[in-house]
Amino acid sequence: MGNRLSKIATRTGDNGTTGLGDGSRTGKDSLRIHAIGDVDELNSHLGLLLCEDMPDETRDELVGIQHDLFDLGGELCIPGHQMILEAHVEKLDALLARYNATLPALTEFILPAGSRAASIAHVCRTICRRAERAIVGLGKAETIHDHPRQYVNRLSDLMFVLARVLNRHAGGSDVLWQHERRKK
Repeated sequence: MGNRLSKIATRTGDNGTTGLGDGSRTGKDSLRIHAIGDVDELNSHLGLLLCEDMPDETRDELVGIQHDLFDLGGELCIPGHQMILEAHVEKLDALLARYNATLPALTEFILPAGSRAASIAHVCRTICRRAERAIVGLGKAETIHDHPRQYVNRLSDLMFVLARVLNRHAGGSDVLWQHERRKK
């Protein structure tokens, strides 16, 4: 592949449109661009999470997920194109099962807190949910494949589980919601 980014400031978007991967242009406020932006924001926050202390295996898996999210952005950028497949969703299912098996069962809701890494993982989870909503909205307006929606749905679940794992890695535990606090 040649040098694709030879000029960053093209000024072609000054009129409020942006180019898609198929050469067409769309409004910067379109559903497609919102979905792409949310996926990009999620990927950037995963990069921030990767600055934190975590097991090497978890780090490697998150870097792989970053690559998947880049591909997901590419799929969203090219209408009709497919890059996220069932195998990507199945990989997240396997990670969810493996990590969840290491955790105690939840008996209460937990707060998005704990260690810095766990807290960033929770931020990633909430951005992932927003990306999912954007992809669902896009899918109602335009034809898109099912796997991107499924992928971000599983990924948000995985980020919840990883937040719990990262709290334990830091020597802590879940921060439980105290439903009894209102009765005091």
